[in-house]
Amino acid sequence: MGGTLEGIRVLDLTHILSGPYATMNLADLGADVIKIERPGMGDGARGTGPFLGAYYSSYFMSINRNKRSVTLDLAHPKGVKVFVELVKRSDVLVENLVPGSLARLGLGYDVLEKHNPRLIYAAISGFGQTGPYAQRPALDIIVQGMSGLMSITGAPGMGPVRVGTSVGDIVAGLYCVIGILAALQERQRSGKGQMLDISMLECQVAMQENAFCRYFATGEVPKPLGTRHPVSVPFQAFQTRDGWVVVAVVGEEAWPLFCSVIDRGDLIGDERFATNWDRCRHYDELAPVLDEIFLHRTTQEWVDAFTAVGVPCGPVNTIDQVVRDPQVLHRQAVVEIAHPTLGPVKAVNNPMRLSRTSPRVRLGAPDLGEHTGEVLREVLGYSNDLLEQLRRDKVIA
Repeated sequence: MGGTLEGIRVLDLTHILSGPYATMNLADLGADVIKIERPGMGDGARGTGPFLGAYYSSYFMSINRNKRSVTLDLAHPKGVKVFVELVKRSDVLVENLVPGSLARLGLGYDVLEKHNPRLIYAAISGFGQTGPYAQRPALDIIVQGMSGLMSITGAPGMGPVRVGTSVGDIVAGLYCVIGILAALQERQRSGKGQMLDISMLECQVAMQENAFCRYFATGEVPKPLGTRHPVSVPFQAFQTRDGWVVVAVVGEEAWPLFCSVIDRGDLIGDERFATNWDRCRHYDELAPVLDEIFLHRTTQEWVDAFTAVGVPCGPVNTIDQVVRDPQVLHRQAVVEIAHPTLGPVKAVNNPMRLSRTSPRVRLGAPDLGEHTGEVLREVLGYSNDLLEQLRRDKVIA
């Protein structure tokens, strides 16, 4: 069974993380993703360690699977011509360059849509294609800071803390995929493509719905709370005898169950903690009591006890513990990808599960220009003689 996006061709002019993450998801879903890279250089992520073998970047490999790599010099007039021919035969173009970069090469959306009115042109940038910040460069930590995310992350009294993964890039990539899929669906009705403008900053603002809705409702500026939830108590990580456990009490019926597990039935009738909002208002009085109690058992003992009564809980795992977790293994959240030089290489699987056309890891990340000849012959019908001429002209490598 082919993938959900089988028959969709994507031109991938992305680099580093946000764009490649978006196109990897499209490729996992079955799209033919053709990664366009500069001859001799390629995606800058190829030089990011740690490395497997002599020069294979584990970072690059983790977000560029299922793609075909074509080298093409877009600064060369012949390279522009080849690119336009590819655009005419493609459904989607994705780039995460500084706004206006392709336009300066004569390859902006206003030009490309004339060659292919059905083209969906998706652009990811730090701040969007318009506005006073549009030309500023932005990486993950910049938008984490400017969006307010770092101001609510960490423990009280600490300085700003970056979220431990590149959510600025990843969330922008996911919103890009959502937008592309929506545009493909709309194209079935209208027959027309359109441009998708994704701002990393706006994506970070959108994902913080709780912080902003609380500010709009109360006028109070949210602050970092450590692991606790701003409007649910107890809903946080607790240190145990041998590690940490996370517990989430949601709904008033769960509070008595929680109290029974920690053997503190007296807390159920305490007016300071009678409702969730009461517990929020009296958190500073409740917290030290709970902190001391949780030190008396191991993480697994707490997990077993809370699970038995239906209170949501779980251990705070380290990465090595995650990859050994029975649920992670059962769901095949980690897979092995065959590599012609390195042999089997472990990777994180795509989490989408469709009953008939689930995403599949078909190919490892490509070598630079590995598929140049193959793609240009297959898609554009170029002869070997023409390919050799393009190589001599340094249009391709």
